[in-house]
Amino acid sequence: MTIVNEQVKTDLPKIRPGSIVRVHQKIEEGGKTRTQIFEGVIIALKHGTGVSGTMTVRKESQGVGVERVFPLHSPNVVKIEIIENKKVRRAKLYYLRELTGKRARLKKKTDFVPKDEKETITDEEVK
Repeated sequence: MTIVNEQVKTDLPKIRPGSIVRVHQKIEEGGKTRTQIFEGVIIALKHGTGVSGTMTVRKESQGVGVERVFPLHSPNVVKIEIIENKKVRRAKLYYLRELTGKRARLKKKTDFVPKDEKETITDEEVK
């Protein structure tokens, strides 16, 4: 269990399906290491947020859909940035695989503000 506890990251952002993320991944080429960025929509989160948790990120590159599965707690994943959260009603967004271009767009998420917290003008302020 000590090996498992050493690999668990505590600084993960609150990711969810529909989030547009930028994943920074360490890549070794010919003895050198560099950071490669993969930006796309999270279409699936699997196995929870524990050590075995993964996220599937999809993007469209030159008209071709590209998907990559990233382990959440991998030492090769340097950083996960959330760019934007979109409104979705599914846990798995596999239907995006059949859609391209404008059809694959997701709606913008609007945060709900209760009526009591909205700024309202009273009758006294109007006078």
